[in-house]
Amino acid sequence: MFTNNIVKEVMTTDLVVVNPNDLVFKIQEIFESNSFHHLPVIDDNNNLLGLISRYDYNLLCDKSTLFKSKKAEHINERFFKSMIAKDIMSKNLVTLHEDAPISRAVDLMRENLFHAIPIVNNENKLLGLVTTYDLLTFAYQQPLSIGN
Repeated sequence: MFTNNIVKEVMTTDLVVVNPNDLVFKIQEIFESNSFHHLPVIDDNNNLLGLISRYDYNLLCDKSTLFKSKKAEHINERFFKSMIAKDIMSKNLVTLHEDAPISRAVDLMRENLFHAIPIVNNENKLLGLVTTYDLLTFAYQQPLSIGN
């Protein structure tokens, strides 16, 4: 199904990103107002430094956040205004180049249980992100082959 296709064909390029010194409070606002699950961290030259997942962000939240208690919201606000992106980002990332086969992205996700892979050029500049959603969307645009 993915044998002749490359990552560039499916990657998301319209990304919301943060800088390493942005407050986690900003990350909270981004995740609460968007439906995506991964937030790349880049420097001023667009070099990829890390990635913050919605799952990792949710682990930081006070447990009472689920119940929307005022106390939990206050705790989160104080906590999130005291931490920055580089404190919580994943740093040791697996990346791919835009000309990598889609099958390589699929293999990496299956083997490592990744949900997103940053796409970079030779200078580590962020070009896009491939997510499981991107791959599913692409897969279901392809004609299904039904064997006899």
